Amino acid sequence: MNNWNNDYQGGYNTAIQAENEMTLQRYVAGVMRKVYGKMSLGLLATAITSFLVLSSETALSLLFGTPAVMWILFAVEIGLVIYLSARIDKMSTGMSTAMFYLYSIINGVALAPIFLIYTGASIATTFAITAGTFGIMSIAGYVTKQDLSKFGSILFMALIGLIVCVIVNLFLHNTMFEMLISIAGVLIFTGLTAWDTQSIKRMCAEADPSMMGKVATMGALSLYLDFINLFLYLLRFLGNRN
Repeated sequence: MNNWNNDYQGGYNTAIQAENEMTLQRYVAGVMRKVYGKMSLGLLATAITSFLVLSSETALSLLFGTPAVMWILFAVEIGLVIYLSARIDKMSTGMSTAMFYLYSIINGVALAPIFLIYTGASIATTFAITAGTFGIMSIAGYVTKQDLSKFGSILFMALIGLIVCVIVNLFLHNTMFEMLISIAGVLIFTGLTAWDTQSIKRMCAEADPSMMGKVATMGALSLYLDFINLFLYLLRFLGNRN
């Protein structure tokens, strides 16, 4: 009789654990849908902003006629990312989301000249390839049981090295060096897509439910940056110039 009770109790506890696990998985999946939703809206805001800039002769003349404007835009973008990352705990969910979309809009202004440099067909093709690559790597990061955190530090150091190389090549203007930088950029942001996805999934499972809106915003920003950078580096290989 005791053995039966023990077996029954063990089976009951296992069933409870399985139910709790399923509930957690559904909860995490729901938050991840918000992450991808915000990221997609951010990309849409960037695309629409770029289109509006291209439709305005005043905006184009300002971008191309005043080189300092681009540097100011890049500085503002970096400042927004740093500020959002550092202060998000003290912000409301609405404010953090608004800042993310503000970043997306400013980035749309900064990226508008690309549509004048490259043909529309090559941009569309590169976007499709980027979306496919991003989707595959993000799914891999989401479903894999392997802990990718050990690759995180490697990818982060590689990213720092990439930034240094980009800055150095601003002065060197070396075509071969730029090609190597582009190859490294594609590899790094392909890897970061999987790593960031797993990291965001883990944060969704561990963070307080009251923080889920902010987690979704930061997750959207991380994946948005992965997507945009992967697109830009692929465009250097696949893009046909006008």
